[in-house]
Amino acid sequence: MSKFKVAVVGAGAVGEEMVKVLRQRDFPMSELTILARSNRKQMIDGIEYDVKETSADAFDGIDIAFFAGTEGARGASQVFGWMAVEKGAFVVDNGDDFRMDPRVPLVVPEVNGDAIANHQGFVANPNCSTIQMVHALAPLHAIARMKRIVVSTYQSVSGTGGAAIKELQQQAKDYAAGKKVTHDIYPAQIFANLIPQISSLRDDFDGYYGEEIKMIKETRKIFGIDDLAVSATCVRVPVFRAHSETVNVEFEKPITPDQARKALAGWPGIEVVDDPAAGRYPMPLFAEGTDPTYVGRIRQDSCNPNTLDMWVVADNIRKGAALNAVQIAEMAIEKQWIGNRK
Repeated sequence: MSKFKVAVVGAGAVGEEMVKVLRQRDFPMSELTILARSNRKQMIDGIEYDVKETSADAFDGIDIAFFAGTEGARGASQVFGWMAVEKGAFVVDNGDDFRMDPRVPLVVPEVNGDAIANHQGFVANPNCSTIQMVHALAPLHAIARMKRIVVSTYQSVSGTGGAAIKELQQQAKDYAAGKKVTHDIYPAQIFANLIPQISSLRDDFDGYYGEEIKMIKETRKIFGIDDLAVSATCVRVPVFRAHSETVNVEFEKPITPDQARKALAGWPGIEVVDDPAAGRYPMPLFAEGTDPTYVGRIRQDSCNPNTLDMWVVADNIRKGAALNAVQIAEMAIEKQWIGNRK
């Protein structure tokens, strides 16, 4: 197999996870370059890397460029993404700058991987909360077309970055010590609290925050259904890592819970954990650091025979970001949708 010169742009939580995933999956790399805002040495998964400052010249000779899209790398794809494409790189962007760009496929490989074939050198990762939801919905949509989705998310602080993780840790320590709990990252204390706001209000849909609008628009684009009815409420919770979601989905015809379990269990990347009588269901604590999208609490909506309720959990840094990006590149290589350079 040909080897590729790979760049990871961003050395924050997602960038570090991309490096780990590339190593763990034995990605066909001849060379790995890590780019960020400044030159430095950084330990990632026990290995010290020379991190280089991001510049146009840094993409010379790069075959595949992963833009992490978080922390110091936010906005990097706006400046360097298409420039990297012009230099011959295949770009996978985890940021949100180009997700709705008509030139750019928005891809979850297990859901709409064939969309990669239409790339113009640039493919986007969906939002982390969107990825796990559409992954769980795809096997059911294949049985009966979806009509309406109502989702509520319970999103961990790692989605905001390393500073938010540290703030939650500090708030827990201060609370336990009887000290005053302060906050900086979120509009309110997150420890022992829930915040029903992620991002800011937008004009697209009255009263919806940015994260909720992403879920609406991205889900429609991924499934290719412009008028799909989607409503989302996104909540930040005091969990360090992994996002959880309640999903209520209406179909054009009934699907039984048993049919749903069978379809989900046979779908790539999904693990069904659904034995509520025994207290077995997905939880973020056990999803952390793992690859699958976990689905449980699958049941018929008590008000509508065409509707199912389910509970979906996944590691937002892995499947919700780093892993999904690497899977996009793996599929592009496998299908020969990107060129090979010896």
